[in-house]
Amino acid sequence: MKFRVVLLESAKRDLIEIHQYVALSDSQVNADRLLTLLEKSCLNLCAHPEHGHYPTELQRVAVREFRETHFKPYCTIYRLMQETVVIHCVLDGRRDLVGLLLQRLLR
Repeated sequence: MKFRVVLLESAKRDLIEIHQYVALSDSQVNADRLLTLLEKSCLNLCAHPEHGHYPTELQRVAVREFRETHFKPYCTIYRLMQETVVIHCVLDGRRDLVGLLLQRLLR
């Protein structure tokens, strides 16, 4: 079964911020390439979203409604809702994920 993939505004903002950061710190070409690969990674969740695992950071606080997948070093956090994959955020895994996830997902 194919799932529909929906990026929330917060995830779209994350992708824009990642793109801008890489464009400034590296190059526009690498930023464009990374953005394409991250978007493709998100859209690929339509095939097998259940393969993502529960984020360890959230399991520690007994939250099991979100899953994650990685495109190193980036982490995509999403939720399955019937036949829809709802992408909440795309984060740099080198940051404090516990704080970011608790702040952004549990409000």
